[in-house]
Amino acid sequence: MSSNVKKRPAMGKGLQALLEDAKSDITIKNNDSAVVGSISMIPIDQIEANPFNPRTHFEQEALEELSLSIKSHGIIQPLTVRKLGNNKFQLISGERRFRASQIAGLKEVPAYIRVANDQSMLEMALVENIHREDLNAIEIALTYQRLIEECSLTQDQMSQKIAKSRSSITNHLRLLKLPIIIQSGLKENTISMGHARCLVSAGDEELQIKLFDHIIANKLSVRELEMIVKDGIYDDKKIKSSKNKASQNTTIDITKNQETFCHFLSDKVSSKVEIKKSTQGNGKIVINFNSEVDLNRVIEILNKG
Repeated sequence: MSSNVKKRPAMGKGLQALLEDAKSDITIKNNDSAVVGSISMIPIDQIEANPFNPRTHFEQEALEELSLSIKSHGIIQPLTVRKLGNNKFQLISGERRFRASQIAGLKEVPAYIRVANDQSMLEMALVENIHREDLNAIEIALTYQRLIEECSLTQDQMSQKIAKSRSSITNHLRLLKLPIIIQSGLKENTISMGHARCLVSAGDEELQIKLFDHIIANKLSVRELEMIVKDGIYDDKKIKSSKNKASQNTTIDITKNQETFCHFLSDKVSSKVEIKKSTQGNGKIVINFNSEVDLNRVIEILNKG
């Protein structure tokens, strides 16, 4: 093969890392010779869906919109498939594009052709899925869990493959400990990720659900929920008093840079971090912990720098 042939990058940072070995790349041309790293046009009726795709629901309206775009502009990002046999392929990633192409009436689609066993194919699909922009926090957490359980990845290995911090992975996985009703609320944007993270450490399941109901009924902000949890106020009559107390609090809002620092430090120590400033200009940085063991863990992380 000529040395002038350039290796095209695979789609998605995580997927590119998984497929960085060019020897696993096979593209079949009309003369049936193998060429590494190029794209082929494949008849759409020769492609079957990926049984390992973590996403099983696709909104019809969104697919219709994508099909119109494909009719006008074609497929900008090729699919990735694996070859099962003569004239038979299976999707690794790109099922939305594949379904929208079918709606658009395309006869063939551009695709990278890979060789992959079922285990690596599942891993590819999961890693590709994580980099989607429209996933909610629970979908991301479930994908992390599948990578750990079904692909035998540690959190450190996963962190390297998907370019996410280990603490971010841990924080998402903790959401799966919440009751199903709260997970559903997070998926449906009834509550935010900030609410959910506060509820994780709020107490047992019964208390978590009670607080979840308070959030919905009283339209509590994350700050108001944090104050309620901190003060241990779970009575309906006292909720409004606590809510008013939070809104009248003498602390002032932090800047965007300070908020970014809170998120950075929170991810680093895998604990909630707050900056509290008063109108007088003084304040404090608060790192929350759940036990003596948890405190020692935070101290050890900070000592390492």
